[in-house]
Amino acid sequence: MRILVINGSPKKERSDTMCITRAFLDGMGECAGQDVHIIHAVEKRVEYCTGCFSCMRNGGTCVHTDDMRDILNGILESDLLVFSFPLYCYGMPAPLKAILDRTLPLSSMAMHKVGDRYEHVGQADFSRLRYLMVCGCGFPNGRHNFEPAVAQFNLCFPNNRTVITVPESPMFNVPEAASVTGPRLELVRKAGRQYAEEGQVADGLLAQICSPMIPEEEYANIVNGGV
Repeated sequence: MRILVINGSPKKERSDTMCITRAFLDGMGECAGQDVHIIHAVEKRVEYCTGCFSCMRNGGTCVHTDDMRDILNGILESDLLVFSFPLYCYGMPAPLKAILDRTLPLSSMAMHKVGDRYEHVGQADFSRLRYLMVCGCGFPNGRHNFEPAVAQFNLCFPNNRTVITVPESPMFNVPEAASVTGPRLELVRKAGRQYAEEGQVADGLLAQICSPMIPEEEYANIVNGGV
């Protein structure tokens, strides 16, 4: 399977969320060899979408000449597209959002009705593509935190999608927290294995992964003690 990971964290490899993403990919790799390519959004030159819609009218060619052309080719050549990012203002970091905005060339101006909503007709066939969102945040729980980012992801990628959201994610880069982060990452690896074998992750396993690693009050006290 060809996997393209777009890391939205400005911390690049030091990203807390990438600890989760790597564990998931490791789990997939235990089942079968995976061709994984990781790009860091902050390293790419991606101009902002101007909303001119030229790309949607002329076969997908954008007015900008930048790194986005290679990124789009990478998306079309992949079987799994992974968005890995920390929660920024209840959404994704700006460099990743710029990339998402610039995926407009994959769509045409024509639209059709799917269920009770309208969607643009694609200019390329990426029906085989599957989507994974991995998002971490520094709050003690996920309630009223991840919902906007999840809603956007679900609307952008209504089919073949899987969402993993993990609170208390800064602990993944704290060696002293290994006693609690280690078991959680093992659950993530299990999810990766399950995804590679079955194409999905069981709801019960997702619920375990997306729950707080330590009691919320304890985590908040630890964070506040370091302020």
